[in-house]
Amino acid sequence: MKAFVINVARCNGCYNCQVSCKDEHCGNDWTPFAKPQPLTGQFWLKMHYIERGTIPKVKVSYWAVPCMHCANAPCIPACPVSAISTRPDGLVIIDPKKCTGCKLCLDVCPYGTIYYNDASNLAQKCTGCAHLLEKGWKETRCSDACPTGAIKFGEESDLNSLIAKSEALQPIFGDTPNVRVHYMGLPKKFIAGTVYDPSAKEVIIGATCTLSGDGTGTTKTDAFGDFWFEGLKVGTFSLKIEAGGKTKTVASISTANDVNLGDVALS
Repeated sequence: MKAFVINVARCNGCYNCQVSCKDEHCGNDWTPFAKPQPLTGQFWLKMHYIERGTIPKVKVSYWAVPCMHCANAPCIPACPVSAISTRPDGLVIIDPKKCTGCKLCLDVCPYGTIYYNDASNLAQKCTGCAHLLEKGWKETRCSDACPTGAIKFGEESDLNSLIAKSEALQPIFGDTPNVRVHYMGLPKKFIAGTVYDPSAKEVIIGATCTLSGDGTGTTKTDAFGDFWFEGLKVGTFSLKIEAGGKTKTVASISTANDVNLGDVALS
């Protein structure tokens, strides 16, 4: 079975994957795998990004989203003309010769990765570059174009060590299906801030910061007086800061959103 492993932590948002997908499919007819992708309005692999936190404690994450090629793809039973099927290698394909453009598959896709082509009256999506695999390619265009190695594609058995460390992308609606696109380094919540001495009007370097709650950890402020706790779950935390015999506690920190505590005075 084929599989993707997408490492969000390694993605730098260059958009090469998205551009290479357009280059491969716009203006090219790869029937029986797909008719040409429109120049605008469709991204069979779409780059998403999110900005988290507030200035100056901000992080930006990028991740590529193709069709998830679900093992039990809900689009397959939804299609009244049996135009959607799973290949022996696990890739889910919409046959452009059979598709009638009824859009029912768009309605049930948990990830919103199926598009409707008005001009051709077709449902379309990522094919996993099945036409290239048939020619002997080992890569998809997106994985081949990724300069950081953030997108891995290949046999599931060869990627098992990475898949074991991965998780599925949360769907837009419904339960998470059994997917063949796996993600590493998906953004979690963080708590950050800067510790300073109001009397000296200087940041405090090396202050011990201890976080407790649904996950614990200890770190020290860096050369800028900054501390970061990353990879946190959504929950409520308490932070204890200690330095030079002084202690400060910040309680009831909710990580419903990423948290920048700003300048924290230790006096």
